[in-house]
Amino acid sequence: MKFMRCARLLLAVAPILSGCKGFWNVPSGTSGSGGTGTASGIFYVLNQKTSQVAGFSFATGSTSLTAITNSPYTLSAAPFAMAISPSGGFFYVSTAAGIFVYSIDTSSGALTLQNSGQAITQDPAFTMTVDPSGSWLIEAVSGLSTVNAIPLDSTTGGVLSGGSEQTATLPAGATAVQQVTTTRSGATNAYVFVAMGTTGLAAIPFNSAASGNPFSAGKTYAPKNTTGGDTTVAVDVSRQILYVGETVAVSGSNPGGLRMFAIGDNTTPLTEVTGSPYGSGGIGPSAILPTTNFVYVANKAVSGSNNGNITAFAITTTGTTTSLTAVTSGTIAAGVSTLGLAEDNSGTYILAVNSSSSPDLNAYTIGTSGALTSYATVATGTDPVQAVAIVAAP
Repeated sequence: MKFMRCARLLLAVAPILSGCKGFWNVPSGTSGSGGTGTASGIFYVLNQKTSQVAGFSFATGSTSLTAITNSPYTLSAAPFAMAISPSGGFFYVSTAAGIFVYSIDTSSGALTLQNSGQAITQDPAFTMTVDPSGSWLIEAVSGLSTVNAIPLDSTTGGVLSGGSEQTATLPAGATAVQQVTTTRSGATNAYVFVAMGTTGLAAIPFNSAASGNPFSAGKTYAPKNTTGGDTTVAVDVSRQILYVGETVAVSGSNPGGLRMFAIGDNTTPLTEVTGSPYGSGGIGPSAILPTTNFVYVANKAVSGSNNGNITAFAITTTGTTTSLTAVTSGTIAAGVSTLGLAEDNSGTYILAVNSSSSPDLNAYTIGTSGALTSYATVATGTDPVQAVAIVAAP
């Protein structure tokens, strides 16, 4: 097991009891009062500078956004990443003191600390996700050339009794892992994909039903340009498409690009589709969000500015061929250093977090063409909070 990466104090995470009111800036002509009824569109923002998780929800029948009960939640150490189980029952947050698990009230979104306030592992994961079966927490620690899988107990959300952390070794030099993601669950053609910066992309077969190590030997794919690197990955599960964001994939002053791969079998895991890469409209992609009909790419910045943006592409499938088309007027400004994207579970809003405020959070409505319209801005705490990640409940 690798549950002791380095010596550190193991501190409990305790939610603070004060609410997070008044952070929703409603556009002109829209009611600012909270709605009634069951909450929907629950999501969480990671405030790194203030070591907090801020939770919000859209209320059914209302156009306002409401802080969830006891939000923001204060953490004991600087946080790095978040993940939610596919069932929506458990929330994981990685900090310098390890990874902690909360249960989620699926009606209100309120979080309750589990595992007697102790970390389920002391790994300070830089990126993590729960596989689609809900059986494994997959994570990577900055500075190590490995990706790890922690077996989960579906009842408690903690480590499965008798289970131990399993490891896949990445190529030598892959110490700057940026993001991990997975395909569908199961033993056949299931993968963990790892964006490894200048080392490229790893495609690692993953058997969620394994009683031992779920990883098999994987393959590595180089960046499109040797001067660039892979920064973000996302899977369109329904179409079995992998999207990869790279810093230098196209020519011009904004060389960031979106690469698109068909996911195959263990012999040929990935095949790049005709037309890939697509220019993302920025210096470097920081997040990718596939939706039912569109895929959105956030760029941390654009040439000549620290401001980020979001570019929309329409997804077209003809027979077995899937391609992208840039949406007309499909690039919209975000805040400074845009790092994360999420879609609320009603499919109404796209949300983007900005690590250098201006604002912390943007909310957009989705047009029929896929183009986004600025809807509102949100402060996720008392600035500066350094909002670095966002996750939405399923």
